[in-house]
Amino acid sequence: QVQLVESGGGSVQAGGSLRLSCKASGNIFSVNGMGWYRQAPGKQREFVARIVGGALINIADSVKGRFTISRDSAKIAVYLQMNSLKPEDTAIYYCNYNIQFWGQGTQVTVSS
Repeated sequence: QVQLVESGGGSVQAGGSLRLSCKASGNIFSVNGMGWYRQAPGKQREFVARIVGGALINIADSVKGRFTISRDSAKIAVYLQMNSLKPEDTAIYYCNYNIQFWGQGTQVTVSS
C-alpha cells in the first residue's frame, strides 16, 4: 500500500500562482511514476501532469507552458507549480502514484 498526502491548494485570483505538494509513504518502489489529475464540478477526472523516474515528463496541452511538475531526489514527493492560473483551472487536484494509488485531493479555486 502507498499513502499520498497532498497540500498547497487554495483560492487565488486569475493570473496568480499556487504550488501543490504530494508526499508518498508506504511501499515505495525505487522507480515509480507520480503525477497529478484534476476533477472540476460536473466533469470527469482528467490528466494534468506526470513524471516517471526523474526525467520522463508528460503534461496536458491545456496547462503546458503554465504548469511545471517536479519531484524530489528521493522520489517520494512530487510538486506541481501552477502559474498564470485561469478560472477553468478550478478543480480538485489529486496526486497519483503508479496509476494505482490516489490521494484525497486538494481544492484549487481560481476567481476571475
